[in-house]
Amino acid sequence: MKHSPLPEKLINQLSSIPDLQLFDLPIEIKRFSRDFFDYSPVLQQKLAGCCADVVVRPGSLVAVISVVEIAKRHLIPLTLRGAGTGNYGQSVPLEGGIVMLMDAFKDIRSFDPFTGQVTVESGCLLGDLDKYLALQGRQLRLLPSTWRSASIGGFIAGGSGGIGSVRWGFLRDPGHLLGLEIITLEEKPQKLQLDSKSAEAINHAYGTNGIITALTLSTAPAVAWQEVVIDCEDWSTALKLLLSCSQAAISLHLCSLLENKIVDSIPTWSGASTGKHRLLILVAPDGLSTLERIATQADATFKYLGAEENRKTGGLRELSWNHTTLHMRALDSGWTYLQMLLPQPERQATEVLKERWGDDLLWHLEAVRQNGTQRLAALPVVRWRGADLLEELMTQCRDIGAVMFNPHAITVEDGGLGVVDSDQVEAKRLFDPSGILNPGKLKGWL
Repeated sequence: MKHSPLPEKLINQLSSIPDLQLFDLPIEIKRFSRDFFDYSPVLQQKLAGCCADVVVRPGSLVAVISVVEIAKRHLIPLTLRGAGTGNYGQSVPLEGGIVMLMDAFKDIRSFDPFTGQVTVESGCLLGDLDKYLALQGRQLRLLPSTWRSASIGGFIAGGSGGIGSVRWGFLRDPGHLLGLEIITLEEKPQKLQLDSKSAEAINHAYGTNGIITALTLSTAPAVAWQEVVIDCEDWSTALKLLLSCSQAAISLHLCSLLENKIVDSIPTWSGASTGKHRLLILVAPDGLSTLERIATQADATFKYLGAEENRKTGGLRELSWNHTTLHMRALDSGWTYLQMLLPQPERQATEVLKERWGDDLLWHLEAVRQNGTQRLAALPVVRWRGADLLEELMTQCRDIGAVMFNPHAITVEDGGLGVVDSDQVEAKRLFDPSGILNPGKLKGWL
C-alpha cells in the first residue's frame, strides 16, 4: 500500500530520543515489517509491499511516550510488534511509518501466591513466563503453539486461543485478562491502568486502540502433563474418540485429531506413522487409565509417550494448532489453511466437505470449550488452487453452519466473527483519536 516516506528530519528526531534504538537499514526494516502472513497466499499478495519507514526499540516507558508524542504531532502511522510470530499480518504496517518493537519490556512485575495472578510486561516471552510460573507451582492457562518464542503482549493483542482451550476456552472469555497498563495516543499521552472490564476492548484488537505495556493474567495450578497418542483406522471412530476424550471427567491441556495424511507428513515426535488417524493428548496423570479404557473400547491403539517435561526436543504441543500448518508448509508451500468452529454434528460437516474437496482438504481438529460447552474447532490444511476456489470453500463452510475465522483477511473483524465490536471502536476513539495506531486493521474505525 502506497504512502509518503517519512521525512529525514522526523527520523532524526526519533534518533535523538534517549533510551531508543533505531533501525534504518533496509534489511532490518523489512525483517521487522513482516510476520508469518505468508501462510496465506491471499495475504502474500496484499501485504508484499508493506514496509515501515523506520523501526524503533524503546528501552523505557519514557522512550515509548517520546515516540508517541512525535507520531501524534506529525500523524505518523505507528504499528506495534511483539515477537512477530503472528500469521495474519497483525504487526505489518499497511501505511508505512514507524514499527515499534516492544521486546525490551520483559520484566515480571509481581506474582500473587494466593490468587496465582501475575503481572508481566508485554514483551515477556511466553516460554520465559511459563518457566517462572513453574517455580511458583503455576502455569499459563492458554498458549499458542509458538509458545517458546511468542510474547505475551502479542498473544493478547493478536491471538485468540490454543493449547489449553480444551479446558479454558478463549482469551476473550471473562477471567483470563484481569487488567492492562496502556499508553494512549492523546494530545498528552497517558499511562492508564485498565481493569478487566475496560481491558476487554483492547484484547484481540491487533494493537489498534492502545499500546499495551503490561498485563495482569490469571494462571492455573501446575500439572505434570502426560503425552498420549491414540491411533484409529476409521475417521468416524477417531471423531467419536475426540469428543469422548474431551468430554470425559479428566483434566486435559490438549486434545487434537490429525487426519492420517497429515500424520504421514509431520515430524515423528508422536511416534512413527501407522497410516491411521491420530489423536494427540496432554492429560493429567490421573486421567491416563480413563483414556486407555476409552481407546480400548473403541478398538483403537493407545500409546503412552511419557511425561511432557521429559521431552528434550519437540513434543505434542508443537504438532498442534498452527504448528500443524507450519510443518505441512515446510514440506510443501502449496498448502494453506482455514480456521472455523464446526457445526454439530461434526461428522456430517467433515464428510460433506471431504466429499467435495478430497485430499485438497486434510482435517486437523482441536477440542475447545466455547461458552462452557465442548466443541470442535477445525484448522484444516488446504491445497491452494487460487482465490476463487478458496472463496468457494469458505462459502460452503458457512453454508453448512461453520463459524469462520478467516486467516486470509487483514482486519480484526474479518479475521474474527465478522462483526464490528463497538467497544473496540470506542476505545480507539478515546485512546487513539487520530487513528494512527496500526491503521487499516480495525474495520469499524474505517
